[in-house]
Amino acid sequence: MSEPILGIDLGTTNSAVGIVDSGFPILLANEDGRRITPSAVWIGKSGEVEVGSKALRRRAVEPERVVTSIKRLMGRRASEVGGNFPLTVSTGDDGLPLVLGRSPEEISAEILKEMKRIAEWRMEMPIRKAVITVPAYFHDAQRAATKRAGELAGLEVVRILNEPTAAALAYGLDKLSDHSRVAVYDLGGGTFDLTILEMQDGVFQVLATHGDTRLGGDDLDALLVRRIEERHSLGETSGAARIRLMEEAERAKRTLSEADETKILLPFFDGDRSIEERLSRAELETIAAPWIGRTLRHCRQALADADLKPADLDAVVLVGGSTRIPAVRREVAALFEREPDVSQHPDEAIALGAAIQSGVMSGALRKMVLLDVTPLSLGIETFGGLMNVLIPRNTTIPCKAGEMFTNAADGQTSMRVRVLQGEREMARDNWELGNFEVAFEPGPKGRARVGVQFKIDADGILEVLARDTATNNDTIVKLGNAAVNVDDEDVGRMVGESVEHAFDDMSERIFTEARLKAEELLPAVDAALSQGLALDDERSEIESAVADVKTALASGSAHPLKVAVQRLDHATEALAARLVEKAMDDALERKLSGD
Repeated sequence: MSEPILGIDLGTTNSAVGIVDSGFPILLANEDGRRITPSAVWIGKSGEVEVGSKALRRRAVEPERVVTSIKRLMGRRASEVGGNFPLTVSTGDDGLPLVLGRSPEEISAEILKEMKRIAEWRMEMPIRKAVITVPAYFHDAQRAATKRAGELAGLEVVRILNEPTAAALAYGLDKLSDHSRVAVYDLGGGTFDLTILEMQDGVFQVLATHGDTRLGGDDLDALLVRRIEERHSLGETSGAARIRLMEEAERAKRTLSEADETKILLPFFDGDRSIEERLSRAELETIAAPWIGRTLRHCRQALADADLKPADLDAVVLVGGSTRIPAVRREVAALFEREPDVSQHPDEAIALGAAIQSGVMSGALRKMVLLDVTPLSLGIETFGGLMNVLIPRNTTIPCKAGEMFTNAADGQTSMRVRVLQGEREMARDNWELGNFEVAFEPGPKGRARVGVQFKIDADGILEVLARDTATNNDTIVKLGNAAVNVDDEDVGRMVGESVEHAFDDMSERIFTEARLKAEELLPAVDAALSQGLALDDERSEIESAVADVKTALASGSAHPLKVAVQRLDHATEALAARLVEKAMDDALERKLSGD
């Protein structure tokens, strides 16, 4: 019998665990008989820990010792933490966030330990391997942090799986025809993804994905809290008072998914003041409209990336607890021009898909293959500040790609490899994931040869290898542990900005490439002319072309410079050939005289 593998949805609000048993994927219920467990951790003053509903019950007495939404801090630096996190966040010596003295990985590990405990209790056997899901737009550091949390929980994480892909696996198990395209709209407590998958003959391939790891139900709660604070002139609340407000905002939001009106009741929420007011669904939808609009922008971009129209899709599947909101369903239906499929349990579909993937990997299920993609292009900075893409966005992973680079100056002894992520033409407009030095023997310009290879594993974690081909010395950097100082709202805008600035970016790239060519060509032409090998009419043409190049350089215009450089290159072809012949003759003469 093959070793069992768990499928775990480590969610912002709730978590769940599943497994394939007797050929069927199932979710495992906790002692309360529930298949989902709140992603809440109570940390006592002496270090004691309780997880799930037990932790939430502690809120009534110790609200500031109950950690929720810890997923939003995974793989981030303390400086990146926004104002919507309910508890105080301190900064560790390494610049990473701490909550009640513990790192996000350590707190998430407590949730994963609970998932492991439930599974072992239900299955009556020890289990040490797991597939864990993450939002499709989790960057490298967030994926690596999730993997570390699993290891801290005593699990071997055999796969990090994108949440929308997991949901599509659950949806596709018994609903898909031989060839289907499905969009998965996944709006959870802390994150949002829109992923388009094509499914054919048991193969699941991601065509495009777009999203924001700082966009979820927590943010709508925060908008509602802000509205309550403003209406009652409370100022910006904090501590236990804010936790009470967030709890009541979440309760009201959930109620209004079923009812047209609810009452907000907060007696002595800060020890002195009380709030009582009615809130209608229409008012909540007005507050939520910009929040929903942000998700729709990502949907449009994913469709554009996949080169599809709404009519090309066979289904739009909704998952994530926030998709229960009627306004979300209505706006998604309008955008995709069809009623969304709500057949999947919003809180359970991802864990079910993770269980299916775990079954595939353990051999318990044998019919499906999963092909995922990388959501943003990866490359390095080259001479002149250009972005050189090695792995384009939406490339199927796992994958690897490489290219050879050389030294840009005489006597250069090393090359700094800046690893970039993004869609812009110039390096400065993309995000740096990391950088390192590759040393080599000094020599003339263009002599050194350094091969750079990017490798992305099935978990979406990037490894960079740089090899000096003269010595075969390798420098290997795994960027899975590097927290990236990138605001996810900017991540969401990156592709849109690449389209918006496409003309200017390409123009700057063309000018930069032509400038580098001109700066290389002009001194070489001057040196060649000084040898007196140019014919009179040829010399006149070359000098005219040189003047055009200098004028175009001064103007800063891309197309004129490119044309001028091409003209100079053409004008010097015959002269360059004679120079080569002369060099060969001189070398032969030296050899004969030496003999």
